[in-house]
Amino acid sequence: MKRILIDCDPGHDDMMAIMLASSSNELELLGITTVAGNQTGEKTYQNALKTLTLIGRTDIPVARGADKPLFRELTGAPEIHGVSGLDGADLPEPGVQGVEQHAVDFLIQTIMESGTPLTLVPTGPLTNVALAMLKDPRITTKLERIVLMGGAVFDSNITPAAEFNIYVDPEAAKVVFGSGVPITMVGLDVTNKALFGFDDIEELSRLNGKVSRVVAPLLKFFAQANKDIFGFDGAPLHDALAIAHLIKPEVIKTRNMNVEIETEGALTRGRTVADVYGISNRTANTDVALEVNNSLFKELLFQAIEVLDTR
Repeated sequence: MKRILIDCDPGHDDMMAIMLASSSNELELLGITTVAGNQTGEKTYQNALKTLTLIGRTDIPVARGADKPLFRELTGAPEIHGVSGLDGADLPEPGVQGVEQHAVDFLIQTIMESGTPLTLVPTGPLTNVALAMLKDPRITTKLERIVLMGGAVFDSNITPAAEFNIYVDPEAAKVVFGSGVPITMVGLDVTNKALFGFDDIEELSRLNGKVSRVVAPLLKFFAQANKDIFGFDGAPLHDALAIAHLIKPEVIKTRNMNVEIETEGALTRGRTVADVYGISNRTANTDVALEVNNSLFKELLFQAIEVLDTR
């Protein structure tokens, strides 16, 4: 069983990542840390607590982290995720309190005290992770790997050059990609194709269980926002794909290459500069996802919701 930590900014797709991880027999979710990104730090923190309350996993500790990037003002995504960060349905009020510890200290303590190396799954801006690495660099030797949702080789979604999570805090991303920890980058090249279509959402609503009846309208809101803005025929469940890869590695195909983070470009802030052809001769530091098996991905999502409905 893989032992993991999720660092996230819920967000509809972060919510699905938490649900997928919480329902899997392959993964042990040791804790969740939250960061400002899709919405403010307070809202993403509350959304994590509400998600765990909905699925009956209030045993999982949640620690609130950074409210803004390392050096920049926060860029949010209310046009995608709504005013609450999880618009589209009413989630239950939190039935649990988070831990007192700051997310950065929670990450350091959990990683350092683990008997076996952990896998860290960041699905939001990388602020908490970078702060933890800067505060206690020893954690980089205690992580088995980082599987993150962020970046892209060819695609973008916040500017013509950048993916949202990396754009929000490019300096933090630079710290993480330069840390020496093995990284798998599950970026827009695959997550924009990891679509949960309107017909899939309709099928989910027909389950009418305690979780599916809440999740279906949430995903419908998210899918409609993505259709209106990007023309997608459904909801790209970006963050859940990173978790799916840990359950079924074959859900994506990756290629090892060097990835550097652009922090200064006037037009290219937050670009994950991937050396596809090896022309820089820089050492490869990232397994980059380039292909996705979407039917397998959807199968895992349906299985997860059915498990949570009956729990």
